[in-house]
Amino acid sequence: MSEVALEFDGVWKKFKKGEVFDSLRDLIPALAKGLFSRNNRGELQKREFWALQDVSFQVPRGEAFGIIGANGAGKSTILKLLSKILRPNRGRITTHGRLSALIEVGAGFHPDLTGRENVYLNGAILGMKRQEITQKFDEIVEFSGIGDFIDTPVKRYSSGMYARLGFSVAAHVDPEILLVDEVLSVGDMQFQEKCLERMLRIAREGTTVIFVSHNLQAVQMLCARALLLRTGRIATLGPTRDLIIQYVQTIQGGGGASVSGGPIGDVRLQNESGAIADVFGPGDPALLKFTVEVPAPIEEYLLAFIIQRLSDGQCLCDYNLPLGKVERLPEPVGRVGFTVQFAVNLLRGAYGILLNLYHCPTSSFLVHRQNAGFFSVNETASYGGIAHLSPTLESQGSVSPAPEGSSARAADGGS
Repeated sequence: MSEVALEFDGVWKKFKKGEVFDSLRDLIPALAKGLFSRNNRGELQKREFWALQDVSFQVPRGEAFGIIGANGAGKSTILKLLSKILRPNRGRITTHGRLSALIEVGAGFHPDLTGRENVYLNGAILGMKRQEITQKFDEIVEFSGIGDFIDTPVKRYSSGMYARLGFSVAAHVDPEILLVDEVLSVGDMQFQEKCLERMLRIAREGTTVIFVSHNLQAVQMLCARALLLRTGRIATLGPTRDLIIQYVQTIQGGGGASVSGGPIGDVRLQNESGAIADVFGPGDPALLKFTVEVPAPIEEYLLAFIIQRLSDGQCLCDYNLPLGKVERLPEPVGRVGFTVQFAVNLLRGAYGILLNLYHCPTSSFLVHRQNAGFFSVNETASYGGIAHLSPTLESQGSVSPAPEGSSARAADGGS
């Protein structure tokens, strides 16, 4: 079989805005025009727009590939083209292998049928055979966590129960290519963790996964490589960590904001040797150097030094560091230099630095800079988490092998 699971080659897709017909007299000519139009692949007509423009990428077999971008960037359009719900106006789409789309959980559920009956109905819609559904039925119900209500009509389910069962059915399809669109937010927090663990397991087992989500933390955990879309075009294609940094920089508008004072400038993030760096290992020392343009001598100020995880905005540290008293200002610009030393005791991910200068007596900010710096942490030892705690493992002695048959006796309750 091909080493390429799917390929987009110069794909364009257009839609029409405001297709509203007030009467049958307007509808019939519009349908006829759509059937016989020769401009399906040509230039834009009135009220048309390009949802995708010249999109090309390949996904190797067995890779988990993320697609991120703002609302309206074209992410869901790509999934609908891959699942053959839509057809491209230009270009070529090639897939190799059995494909399943986990785009809308519970699509096809009948409200008057029980959960049990809907498992079979939805499984058949997703391409599973009856025997396959029967073999996996207990596992599907156990994963959903609604076993006590499986013989209740789904119209009596809460929205969370409905979504749980829908995801559970879809997650037990065994495709070679799986399309996933914003479905890891179903149910409560515990079930969301189960969903993510299931997706990680599917990816580890060699299924090609195309994952679209605004949950950047989930994308980063699941996908080593991703595609950043901007208004229907490819902005960047590369490592997920780099794309998240670029995406966050874009939505935050690039530079930092200044409040009642000059901006923070000359920001440099350096490693232990003093070289400019944006990639660190867990526990590495780092130096953040910057200057602040101040209009007058400053005292009784605090520097708020904040680090956020870019994938979900989680604040990982928020320190208030006293500046001391700065009386003399360099002429003529009035800039004062500062250095923050810190240890990167973080696990893998992309991170942003925020800086605030806060005046205690007046409870006011001199300077606020939201994206003063960005960096990433690379490591392969941890499964997940935030903090690097330098764990070590030591053995206190050798372990003697158990006598033959002792395990069986213990299991039976023998001595």
